[in-house]
Parts: sequence; C-alpha cells; structure tokens
Amino acid sequence: MGLPSGEVLVGGGIGKGWWLVVDEGEESGRILAGPFPDRADVGWAAGEHGLATVDSARPVYGVRRADGVLHRRPSPQDWTWLAHLGGQLDRLADDWDAELAEDDPLVTLVVEVAAALAEAGLSLHDATGADGAIGGACLTPEPALAGIVVTWRQHDRMSVDQAHGAAMDTAVQQVMNGALADVLRVRGFAVEAFGGASGHVVRSFT
Repeated sequence: MGLPSGEVLVGGGIGKGWWLVVDEGEESGRILAGPFPDRADVGWAAGEHGLATVDSARPVYGVRRADGVLHRRPSPQDWTWLAHLGGQLDRLADDWDAELAEDDPLVTLVVEVAAALAEAGLSLHDATGADGAIGGACLTPEPALAGIVVTWRQHDRMSVDQAHGAAMDTAVQQVMNGALADVLRVRGFAVEAFGGASGHVVRSFT
C-alpha cells in the first residue's frame, strides 16, 4: 500500500489523525489511543480510559512515526479555521496596513483581535466588498494611540436608513460597542473607551 510522505502503518491503520494524549512533562506526551478520523472519537476514548475529566488528557492531531513519537500537525479543522480567519482579514480596507511595517506590533494585534472576534462568532465589517451593508466589527490601527480603534458597524437599515429611528440607532450602537469591548477584555486585551459611543482603543496586555 502506497502511503503519503510522513505517514506510517500503526495497528493496521495509517498513523495520521487524532490521538488521545496524556501530558507527562514531555513535548509530545504519552499516546493512549489512536489514530481516530474525528476529534469527537477522542472524547469517547478518554471516557473509556476514565480520563474524560482529567485536564492532562487531550486530543492531539499529528503523525505517529515508526519510533512511536507523535509529531503534531495542523488538523483539517485548523486549516479550515485559518482559511476563515484569512477571509475575515480580507474584509479590512485595502490600505489598512499601508503605513505599517510588516513587523509592526499593530499588524500582529490586528490579527489577534480579528481572531478573537471571529472565535466569538463576530464577523468583521466588509469595508470594500459586496457585504458592506451587512455591518460587523471595524478595526482601525492607530499608531499614534499604540493600538487599534474597534467599533461596531450596524446593518445599513439601522445606521443609514434609520429604520427604527436615531435614538434606537444610538442605543444599539452603544450596546454593540460595549459587547465588543467585553469580549476583548475577557480574551485578555487592554481596552479603553474612545470617543463616547464610537468605540474603544484595544492594546495588547504587556
């Protein structure tokens, strides 16, 4: 049977997939079971081993070499997530990083904030695309503030058409900006009010 590079036969199956691993102070830990095609199967295996509530027992995706060492690899879910995050970052204005060097900490901060919001189920505002009317979170790097101004953009029905009136538009805007701030605080960012209801300045905690 021909195998792709880096894959080995383990117990009649290919040694690439999800594994149940128990940390023992080593980089790879001790393999208890695997490989499994789905992450959910690892949870069942943990239950069978009586480790369902043990913090050190966890699923790891990777390739088990012939010497028994598990080498971690990005899982299919990781690749899907990275593609989703890349799509979110593509929603930013084309020139958002025009004045920033590639190694500027603000570039990293934008990616980290975008990831935190996406993981919370919040989309970025499509600044230049066809979905601009839908709304979303707006991220604007501000070198002078050493941070990012984060604001919420409501659907055009609220913010442009004023379908429910100016007072409701303002009230919802304040709620959504507050929700963004709360999510980012919980995720460990330093968040400071900026411009009343217009948003917050977000910085990395140092």
